[in-house]
Amino acid sequence: MREESRSVDAMTEKSPRDQPHDQPLVSVITPVYNGEKHLAECVESVLAQTYQHWEYVIVDNCSSDRSSEIAHQYAQRDARIRVRRNQRFVSAIQNHHVGFGHMAPDSKYCKVLHADDWIFPDCLRQMVALAEAQPTVGIVSAYRLEGEWVALGGLPHPSNVVSGREICRLTLLRWAFVFGSPTSLLLRSECIRGGKTFYDEEHFPQHSDTAACLEVLQSWDFGFVHQVLTYTRHHAEAKSAFSRRVNSYLAEGVAMLMKYGPLCLSPSESNEAVQQWTRSYRRFLAVSLLQRRSQTFWDYHKTILDSLGWSLGPMALFGALISDTVDVAISRFTAVRNTIRLRLTS
Repeated sequence: MREESRSVDAMTEKSPRDQPHDQPLVSVITPVYNGEKHLAECVESVLAQTYQHWEYVIVDNCSSDRSSEIAHQYAQRDARIRVRRNQRFVSAIQNHHVGFGHMAPDSKYCKVLHADDWIFPDCLRQMVALAEAQPTVGIVSAYRLEGEWVALGGLPHPSNVVSGREICRLTLLRWAFVFGSPTSLLLRSECIRGGKTFYDEEHFPQHSDTAACLEVLQSWDFGFVHQVLTYTRHHAEAKSAFSRRVNSYLAEGVAMLMKYGPLCLSPSESNEAVQQWTRSYRRFLAVSLLQRRSQTFWDYHKTILDSLGWSLGPMALFGALISDTVDVAISRFTAVRNTIRLRLTS
């Protein structure tokens, strides 16, 4: 899964630290592909951290713009920054794994920082402090600035440590949204070094980061800092834009419920949630048949359907749509009938 990479500048091979340090080492990982527009701002946010014991690995995925040049300029200025350039282009998820493979052996925490995002100056210090104070915490999150809005709410203040299974339960039931994107999180490096691929791209091609959190939190607790510590940028090229176009949130939400629902929800919660989301997903696909969606759209959903072991042809999808329409009509008729009865008897 990991792609062999090379450094263009010999200076990027320097040790990330010259002397022993009494603070835990944080590995900051930035996978980048043609990110010259925002990369400098991203790197500057790491250099501005109040917490200074970090190494920074920038993995250039064969960019054709100035991303590599910009990264190497910073590496020449600070020995803690190392640049790796892939010998061949890989997927975005695989590029993350390349970065994980270059973490220092004594790295205690990992902070993924996407090239079009940035972190506030106190981000590393606050997140590391919580994790150090709570050894059972495997993932730390915080509020994030998402464009012009603050996001990742759902935990009442001052709750800063929650059972991992409980956070999984709240996430699967859509009662809390606290993971955000990889930029939003700090992870214990041992969670990533578990001996298997951290992001499951095969079964969760668009939301393997969320699935990874659900996996880690089966064994670890969850920490949350009630401050705005990260910034996430939204634009037309972002992965989230594709997710909205194909509604991967619904598709992979079903897949996550099928895998993690039995582990984190009560039997009744799991069955109800799976039925509800499955019905919504089948109806969405049936409606999409009438909308002449692109081949890319159907290629994506075929991947999800195959992973679920479903074989839904057009007739099956239309049957699901008709059944759902009938159920809605009956529900509305029952509601109207009960309202009329209530008025007649009052």
